Amino acid sequence: MRNFELIATAAMGLEAVVAKEVRELGYDCTVDNGKVLFKGDETAIARTNMWLRTADRVKIKVAEFKATTFDELFEKTKAIRWEEYLPVNAQFPVSGKSVKSKLFSVSDCQAIVKKAIVNRISSHYKKTGWLEENGALFKIEVAILKDIVTLTIDTSGQGLHKRGYRAGQGEAPLKETLAASLILLTNWTGDRPFVDPFCGSGTIPIEAALIGQNIAPGFNRDFISESWDWMPSKVWNDVRTEAEDNAKYDQPLEIFGSDIDHRMIKIAQENAFEAGLGDLITFKQMQVKDFTTMKENGVIVGNPPYGERLGDKPSVQKMYQEMGQAFAPLETWSIYMLTSDEEFETHYGKKATKKRKLFNGFIRTDYYQYWGKRKRD
Repeated sequence: MRNFELIATAAMGLEAVVAKEVRELGYDCTVDNGKVLFKGDETAIARTNMWLRTADRVKIKVAEFKATTFDELFEKTKAIRWEEYLPVNAQFPVSGKSVKSKLFSVSDCQAIVKKAIVNRISSHYKKTGWLEENGALFKIEVAILKDIVTLTIDTSGQGLHKRGYRAGQGEAPLKETLAASLILLTNWTGDRPFVDPFCGSGTIPIEAALIGQNIAPGFNRDFISESWDWMPSKVWNDVRTEAEDNAKYDQPLEIFGSDIDHRMIKIAQENAFEAGLGDLITFKQMQVKDFTTMKENGVIVGNPPYGERLGDKPSVQKMYQEMGQAFAPLETWSIYMLTSDEEFETHYGKKATKKRKLFNGFIRTDYYQYWGKRKRD
């Protein structure tokens, strides 16, 4: 087994959540802006792809070096042992980005990295003429930040938020990775009630059910690195067996999702059944102001409308006020709301126990946390 330098990429503000997940899988890691760095073998690549709920993707860091000229970029890229990763017929498109660097033309950097790898591979495999590029896919990225070049290979393929259960979605669906993060930032465990009063297409309740039964988020999908000849199929089989063995399918759950839109309830139910969790989640058309419960020690997680569009704000803020009134009696419940409205606490009628800055896509939001008084049995 080889040892790789690996990167789990993370949305801004979620690096610590991803790092906690990486450590729980048994890998020491360090945190940087937008990424978590750790070392591991082929099994680590498979396990992190299978289990990380909050990371965007897992990449192999092939090399890192300084380059301020195109010649330097070419020669240092060519010196890397690409043959250890790429077979002679590999498809290897190169994407790129450059920030605050002398080499600022991304298209030129991509072309030079591509040319350098072709040069290296052709020489190693004693190949003249064009490389066929009809084999397994290796997506390479050249990222340059302040003249430091990082070359990576993506092991995930589609982003890790693509769980494979989303048959339908609404206008502005919450990414599955962010939904899982919102849940992991609460104190919820599967033996307590869980409610999402703005469930939309059901992402938060579905992610809660996966967490509650310890079902690996990647159980229902494929990964690009499964097609690589140096990633043994036994590794993937073992990791899938581990996921199956660790799932707690008999863990009873009380998960409830509601939405004002009956069409979204239908979509949410379809998505839950697609994930194999349809029997575990109750969905109902309902306004948040009508929510009542006699249960204790529950958790509410919501991604309500933000009122971003002109004209929407007054009605959204009225809804926040009604929500505050509906939730006021729930003393033992912990309530977590994500919104970009900086006046949320005023309309809700209560100051949050804690606030955390997060990004929902490109929208800067706050995660308002209201911790309940835990009632002991």
